[in-house]
Amino acid sequence: MTAHPVLRLKRGHDRPRVHPWIFKADVADVSDVAPGTGLTILDASARFVGRGFYNPRPTLCCRILTRRDEPFDLAFFRGRLEAALHRPGRSAATTSSPATAARLVWSEADLLPGLVVDRYADTLVLQCQTLGMTRVRPLLVAALRAVLGDRPVLDADDDTPAALEGFEPARGWFDRPGPDDVVVDEGAVRLRVSLGTGHKTGLYLDQAENRQRVARLARDRDVLDAFAYTAGFACHALQGGARRALCLESSPEAIRDAHTNLALNGLTGRAEVRAGNAFDELRRLGRERARFGLIILDPPPFAPSRAALPAAGRGYKDINLRAMRLLAPGGHLMTFACSHHVTASRFEEICREAAADAGISPWVVEPLTQAVDHPVLLTVPETRYLNGLLLRAG
Repeated sequence: MTAHPVLRLKRGHDRPRVHPWIFKADVADVSDVAPGTGLTILDASARFVGRGFYNPRPTLCCRILTRRDEPFDLAFFRGRLEAALHRPGRSAATTSSPATAARLVWSEADLLPGLVVDRYADTLVLQCQTLGMTRVRPLLVAALRAVLGDRPVLDADDDTPAALEGFEPARGWFDRPGPDDVVVDEGAVRLRVSLGTGHKTGLYLDQAENRQRVARLARDRDVLDAFAYTAGFACHALQGGARRALCLESSPEAIRDAHTNLALNGLTGRAEVRAGNAFDELRRLGRERARFGLIILDPPPFAPSRAALPAAGRGYKDINLRAMRLLAPGGHLMTFACSHHVTASRFEEICREAAADAGISPWVVEPLTQAVDHPVLLTVPETRYLNGLLLRAG
């Protein structure tokens, strides 16, 4: 077993045996190593626990990548990628279709904590969320190309984890330029993805299955898509036979892409994209006594940390209360909370309180969650972060 460098856990701090996260409070001592270095983790009795990347800067100072004593080399990352691609639900990731969008690697859930990889047609988008992953970026690209072919790779690191981990986020083509944008197929809808701009890595892939679910609910209904982003939900609703769709969005870039997607699918004539704050617009629609047969609430994360939970709860209740007041009889509300801090039970409680204040008693048609290519690891509850409900008014 490798002796150095080593991180030794405190006695009684056994959580890292099943969970990949190690916090500073778990650490008894650690070798003097450069931040972002791979090291061996031992328990208080010097028994092997795993190997991971260490960074003394954040409170979450180490993430375990393997429970074996093995090097972080090209063979390791290639093996991890192949395992991720062949996991159930990942068939879209390996198809030869030239217009596919899919998540290929979902961080801890794919046993590669700190790494996200998405595919948009023939382009791969790589997001490193830890300093350790940035140090092996060339190996990651080499492994991706070994498994998926010689595709262009776009770096799309996020500013928030970069600031926490202490690295400069990489944003741009890894070694050679690829396309500025691509068009991908999602069921009956085509969506243009502007690579390297906007939120996430280009598209909210975690909502792909829920967007397609909307088409089955929308026929002959007026649809409200609040926090519409690039109008993905609205496009599916209109393709499913909705009479009209009203999209609420505040980002000029997203509004531009929403118009592009509606035009790409020949839906412009039945849609309105309204620029403005969704909270304010929901209030205004309430004053106008507007009614919709289908409403989608997919806001950005209101609870990026546990400390934000009280304010997040108030925000989620407010938008759901106002949406419920806009529901036509028999209408459906598809509503989401995008933060692992807001559990499914807590989100249901918030919606129950909103329904009581709205004076309605909706049925729960089904719970909703992230797409299957965003797998959930049972021992890492943080990998389940998207909770939602499909409700039906009486």
